[in-house]
Amino acid sequence: MPTLRALLDSPDQSVRLKAALAAGTYPEDEFIEILISQCAIEPDFFVRDTLSWALIRNDVSKVVKYLETELQSSNNQAKSQAIHTLSKIGDKANYRLITDEMLFDSDDFMAATAWRVASVLVPDDQKPDLVKKLITQLGRGDSDTQFGLTRFLCALGECIVLPLTEASKSKDVMISNQAKFTLLRFREMQIESAKP
Repeated sequence: MPTLRALLDSPDQSVRLKAALAAGTYPEDEFIEILISQCAIEPDFFVRDTLSWALIRNDVSKVVKYLETELQSSNNQAKSQAIHTLSKIGDKANYRLITDEMLFDSDDFMAATAWRVASVLVPDDQKPDLVKKLITQLGRGDSDTQFGLTRFLCALGECIVLPLTEASKSKDVMISNQAKFTLLRFREMQIESAKP
């Protein structure tokens, strides 16, 4: 019978996907390292997402120790997938693992992944500090990057209003425009959520 490693080495995406599903359905401690290593090299989005799902089916404390190592990796995919997996785990205690270096990473995809996960994991008392950091990224990157930042800021709630109001007065048009758009989007979301 082929091993998990052999199945994940298959050039066939469907074989790798089934292997990841099986590893999550029947979790074993020995699978954790194999799944983590595959996250760093897996080319298919759906397989990567299934690998993260399979990981969180294992002993989460053991998985987090492996993820901490991946967060130091020079491989951007390994790092971003580790950050993504932390969001799947959803434990706010792991917010400490999302560093300023990640939030301000020069790679837009990496930074945006960190913004998203930080907005999910941040404890309530640390939200204002996170908002201050994210506000500095207004106007950055392409439209997808900017829309992502708007979405992640809106997820933080009312604490974004004053900092965004200040940012909307910026002389930098990219910053002021995104700040105004984010405030508008936040108000729209509030109206939507208030509807019966």
